[in-house]
Amino acid sequence: MVHNGANWLMKARRAALPLIAAVLPMAAFGGSAVQAQSIMRSPNLNISSRIPSINTVPRIDTNIAGRTTPNLRTSSGCSYAYRDGSGECQDRPVASAGGAGSGGNGGSSNKGKGNGPGRNAVQTVLNLPAVTGHIVAEIDGALSPAQADALARRHGLVRLESQNFPLLNATIGLFRIADGRSMQVVSRELASDTSFRLVQRDFRYVLQEQKAVLSEGDPAQYALAKLRLPQAHTLAHGANVTVAVIDSGIDIKHPELANAIVDSFDALGSKEGPHVHGTGIAGAIVAHARLMGSAPAARILAIRAFGVAPNGAESTSFVVLKGLDYAITHGAQIVNMSFAGPKDGLIERGIAAAAAKGIVMIAAAGNAGPKSPPLYPAANGNVIAVGATDAQDKLFAASNRGSHIAVSAPGVDIFLPAPDEKYQMTSGTSFSAAFVSGLAALMLERNPALKPDDLRDILVKTARDLGTPGRDDLFGAGEADAYAAVMAVAAAPAVPVAAVSAPPAAESVSSRQDAAATRALEPAAMASDKSAISESNRPAAQ
Repeated sequence: MVHNGANWLMKARRAALPLIAAVLPMAAFGGSAVQAQSIMRSPNLNISSRIPSINTVPRIDTNIAGRTTPNLRTSSGCSYAYRDGSGECQDRPVASAGGAGSGGNGGSSNKGKGNGPGRNAVQTVLNLPAVTGHIVAEIDGALSPAQADALARRHGLVRLESQNFPLLNATIGLFRIADGRSMQVVSRELASDTSFRLVQRDFRYVLQEQKAVLSEGDPAQYALAKLRLPQAHTLAHGANVTVAVIDSGIDIKHPELANAIVDSFDALGSKEGPHVHGTGIAGAIVAHARLMGSAPAARILAIRAFGVAPNGAESTSFVVLKGLDYAITHGAQIVNMSFAGPKDGLIERGIAAAAAKGIVMIAAAGNAGPKSPPLYPAANGNVIAVGATDAQDKLFAASNRGSHIAVSAPGVDIFLPAPDEKYQMTSGTSFSAAFVSGLAALMLERNPALKPDDLRDILVKTARDLGTPGRDDLFGAGEADAYAAVMAVAAAPAVPVAAVSAPPAAESVSSRQDAAATRALEPAAMASDKSAISESNRPAAQ
């Protein structure tokens, strides 16, 4: 939580400024080109006392013995992103026909332009569309493994994995094309076999974080005041609400996340350790030690679906579906999806099934900038798409635009936990989405019967307008307002004591979270509203 209120923040600012000034020259000469969808080395703030000090994030080891699934052949020490269609290790990242993903930047450096989109931002998402040689298809669930393998062999395929997905009430298989035929040729052949349905590529997804260059300013949580979270926390903390985070690995031992993780699932079957992105996303939602998340008493269902890759962390259709299926079948009320990719029939089907069950789904709009087409899952009509703003209420230059944007939230220079009890300052629509996922948890605590469409409507109607008057394609309805949104939710009627059923096993954890979240919570000083973004500074809507 915000430690000792406004006084601590002022001390932190005075202590951090000279350290930041000392680090800036090193950052200017040692930085690398910024790409919109990549997890890059970023400054880390390691708080061992009340005064933050600057530390650097250790280089991410892309060779941490990761495995995508037990069925894939892997070599020891080979990460998920370095395996080809047969599961064998390569000396460079797996790439699609477009050649993206080779690790090159392919564009001019954005050094010193931390709030600008990378030149290859759209290419990062859309030119790496699928895993080469992989297909995903629905098959007959009555087939035994031996029968499924025989079916695959008849069509020149190797079954890598298949499983039943209760969310879809279907069995989905992941296959490799064994003889080098194109996806188009195989798809035409399978279309004539009724044993295969919903045949498609195994699309890639990437997390939505972009490194922001350190600048002079308070590294503490300006987002609290922008979202009016201290006021909202007088009404709700997200207690007894489960938020599934489908992301990279989360450091469940971080003090900011103590007692918040109620279950973990590794859809990759990997051995990779905690990751900065997943840890930061969880922190934006439930941090409750020195920092404060938007829903500090919520319960996190930690789902690892993204493995370390050279330009960030990546996943695929089949793995994301595994994560989504696990989330819904294990009681998630909200699903945070801080990643982006192309439109994907399999994931669209999963989202439709989740929506039919009344699950609130929130996604990052994407960091591909003004020229990007809509990215998914944010552009799905059942998903609440969130864009990013900065401390001056300006649009994050890398934030995607479009008519599908519902609201915006702070996403630039966000102060969050990082693995190994460290902290980070980072940027991206990923973290804007996480803040709104926490806000949704506050609303569901207030009224657990609130429907997803009603929750969306309240978020939109209570948002603080930014930019041109009324809704626009940059900010959506405006910046989310946690206090106004929670106030607008009619509190659920009290349940008679005699009708209350026995608490679930996680109740004791939630109670500890609620106590920790409310401990010495001091409302932060409210920052005055900044003026609306000017026409000269506003990026063109696409």
